[in-house]
Amino acid sequence: MMRILLFLGTNLAVILVASITLRLLGVEPYLNAQGINFNSLLIFCFVFGMAGSMVSLFISKWMAKRSTGTVIIENPSNATEQWLVDTVAELAREANIKTPEVGIFPAQQSNAFATGWNKNDALVAVSAGLLNRMQPEEIKAVLAHEIGHVANGDMVTLALIQGVLNTFVMFFARVVAQVVDSFLRRDDNEGLGFFGYIAVVMVAEIVFGILASMIAAWFSRFREYRADAAGAKLAGSGAMINALARLKAETQMPDQMPDTLTAFAITTGQTRKLMEKLFASHPPLDDRIRALKEAAYRQ
Repeated sequence: MMRILLFLGTNLAVILVASITLRLLGVEPYLNAQGINFNSLLIFCFVFGMAGSMVSLFISKWMAKRSTGTVIIENPSNATEQWLVDTVAELAREANIKTPEVGIFPAQQSNAFATGWNKNDALVAVSAGLLNRMQPEEIKAVLAHEIGHVANGDMVTLALIQGVLNTFVMFFARVVAQVVDSFLRRDDNEGLGFFGYIAVVMVAEIVFGILASMIAAWFSRFREYRADAAGAKLAGSGAMINALARLKAETQMPDQMPDTLTAFAITTGQTRKLMEKLFASHPPLDDRIRALKEAAYRQ
């Protein structure tokens, strides 16, 4: 129920922000008697496309806490929590960023994630399962990986890329619908009509959205290698490799990470099929381990 409310609330916020922005910019309707006003259409799509990504980015910490049940460590209550806070603070200093909030979420799978709208206002959280099963040096490597995401600005960059992709998906879907409508209007036909136009837009958005998802997933996989490299630099290659190997051993466990956070978690398990690999937000753990070993060998 909470996830449904968060979803509805986010979408209402996107519509509100985009509508106010369009009104302030004085953007005219993109459809008129002469056809499409491409300038208005591009602005319309850009505002709505970026609004979705930016609203999600700005409320990412708030949503993450509620969707995962993350408890923020404000006053450490035991030695483990104190070590966790101190380790994140140490890694943040080495990465030259402000210390993120630190939290623990109640999942039995070993996992962790980072989120936040900028690198100096972030959240790093680990699962209870990770704390229970990993060695301290492995936990530190996982934390270093997440600090790497934060220091690299991956959350902001991915949001911007997603916003641009959203823009082009919306733009080209409407262009396709207008082309189909114009084609059907030849010889004095009535064209698509309102509902037909909406149906073509929806179908085109699905098709273009699939292609956009492949691009976003490719970038997400690329930044995982960068975060692994940052983790190896901050915590040591051996510790980072051991942490990924331990995660690999647990890939058969059910993933309890919400879909909205999988791109920022350290792992989503193994992907084997070709289509799964094209849309996976993370490279296979074997490939990540191999990349770290090759980098260590070159050094």
